[in-house]
Amino acid sequence: MDFSAVLERLLNAQLDIGPGILWREIIGNGFGLASAILGMQRKVLAWPIGIVGNVLLFTVFLGGVFHTPQDLDLYGQAGRQVFFLAVSIYGWYRWWSFRRSGDGGQGVGVAPAWAGWKGRVQLLVAAVVLWTLSYYVLTALGSWGPAADAWILTGSILATYGMARGYVEFWLIWIAVDLVGVPLLLTAGYYPSAIMYIVYGVFCVIGFVSWWRIERAGRTPDPVAVDTPEIETVG
Repeated sequence: MDFSAVLERLLNAQLDIGPGILWREIIGNGFGLASAILGMQRKVLAWPIGIVGNVLLFTVFLGGVFHTPQDLDLYGQAGRQVFFLAVSIYGWYRWWSFRRSGDGGQGVGVAPAWAGWKGRVQLLVAAVVLWTLSYYVLTALGSWGPAADAWILTGSILATYGMARGYVEFWLIWIAVDLVGVPLLLTAGYYPSAIMYIVYGVFCVIGFVSWWRIERAGRTPDPVAVDTPEIETVG
């Protein structure tokens, strides 16, 4: 059998529900969920697994180009997969370096910390600039729902960057992305992605609480080290 024909059948395999749901959309979101869970646990493996999902979902959201059942081009959704790839390589290297240096402990790739007011202002300015640029670019490209799509692209870039840096706030940015993404994807007919965004939102809340506790525990002095007096030796 021709390999290209087999590959085409695999790429176009779908569930016959409504207009049809591509298996690669389901699988791509599955990789994304696995990446989120591993990210919550601060495992370096979160990055390469997320990259696989990005590649699959890139083809899904260019529905008009790849002739998906929805036949809609969400250029913001597709574009963020490209940015994910670039930022994920950065995050993968940063977490791997942290773990390799021996600072990670228990195989983790990052030590959670707050971005601080300076970091938050930088993120806010970046959000305004990126959204404005994204909106005009996506509108020119003919993206479906450019305002919402621009925020999803912008928020996703900032959240992924925040995750790479270990900012606790990155979970909150993801929640803001989900609040916009779910209605957009439901309206566009990308039901597996919309459902997965809801699941992501739950994990983001759990992840935020988890990282917040880890960050707070890291700032708590060791009571043994504080309370135990030093014993001077004479010799």
